[in-house]
Amino acid sequence: MVLHTKSHESADPSQQRLPVNFLILGADRVGKSALTVRFLTRRFIGEYGEIETVYTHNVAVDGTEVCFNIWDSLYSQNREGTTLPTEQQMRWADGFILVYSICDRDSFEVARRQLQQLRRAKGGRAPAVVVGNKRDLCHRRAVSGEEGRLLALASGCGFLEVSAAETYHGVLLAFHQLLGLVRESKTVAKKAAGLRGIVRSVSAVFGGKRNKVTLGTQGDDACL
Repeated sequence: MVLHTKSHESADPSQQRLPVNFLILGADRVGKSALTVRFLTRRFIGEYGEIETVYTHNVAVDGTEVCFNIWDSLYSQNREGTTLPTEQQMRWADGFILVYSICDRDSFEVARRQLQQLRRAKGGRAPAVVVGNKRDLCHRRAVSGEEGRLLALASGCGFLEVSAAETYHGVLLAFHQLLGLVRESKTVAKKAAGLRGIVRSVSAVFGGKRNKVTLGTQGDDACL
């Protein structure tokens, strides 16, 4: 089930809006919904039902009106027992946040498998941030910060450890870090598309000139 809610902050009708689609991935009980709602409302809510939700949140970031579409996905397994993002989710999303609990090694392995699947499907083109949640429970830590950083580094992702329960700032950093990666990706894609267009135009111009020269030569030969 997909529900839509809207939150508006600092909306300026005259300002151009940048839409971005974020997919939140991870195992059960790692705090995906708590992380998302903390970002949206600054409040922490500890208990959630099993509802798959898409939130729409408009907010000004560095002078740009950004429309965050955030898909808070459910943890589900296919017939092989794996827990991977679907093709629909990967096509929809511009960026990905992969959440695990630092107190749960199994959840870290789920995030690792999801990240591997993401890289196989989309290569290095998919902006992503790995987030280790529940930093406030360090006394129950089962995954070191170094392991999280190495996973992110090996996959070309951002990385943060946060506590959705204790602070808003760390959660905000995670979403803004992913926004920065998405913007970079869109800029690179736009430049690449522009370069391809220039190459096609130049090829068409010089191709046309070569055809004219060839035709002109054939005409002279015919006169001879």
